[in-house]
Amino acid sequence: MVYLLKIANRYVFDSVIKKKEWSVHKMKKIEEYVRSIPDFPEPGIIFRDVTSVLQDADGLVLSIDLMKEKLEGLEFDVIVGPESRGFIFGVPIAYSLHKPFIPIRKKGKLPCETVSVEYELEYGMAEIEIHKDAIRPGQRVVIIDDLMATGGTNEAMVKLIEKLGGKVVKAVFLMELAGLKGRERLKDYDIDSVIVYPGK
Repeated sequence: MVYLLKIANRYVFDSVIKKKEWSVHKMKKIEEYVRSIPDFPEPGIIFRDVTSVLQDADGLVLSIDLMKEKLEGLEFDVIVGPESRGFIFGVPIAYSLHKPFIPIRKKGKLPCETVSVEYELEYGMAEIEIHKDAIRPGQRVVIIDDLMATGGTNEAMVKLIEKLGGKVVKAVFLMELAGLKGRERLKDYDIDSVIVYPGK
């Protein structure tokens, strides 16, 4: 009986290893999953499309794993993500690390008492909000989102978190457009990106 159990355990172990090796061999670099679309939304702009990452099972797994790696060794209490793509990446990372996930939404979407921050866009203003009881004073917060561009939305999220007494200990992005200098708005914070594009 013991001998049979050893054989069965060995079979399971070998199957897991082979499956893992197959997955690693099959996967491409994360950059290869991102579809780049020239001259969108206007001439001279290269649009980095995250949907091509999400619609590929290997691309999705790899993106989540690489973002999660950026949090190794970091002590924190909650993960915050903005709608909508911050939800896509933030929730599975929170789930796998057994952390709460706090949504930040556009004005008027949350049902309970909120705090909000208004910020400037290229062609007008926008406003985001968070539930007032979502973060307790002193909690260490990680921001997860798909893209760091000009940094306007990210700066607004930091202000929301700090309004509630939270401390932003890190922000992790799948992609960063370094040419738009979003890091300059958040120079006092720990920012990390899986892919960094030099242009806009």
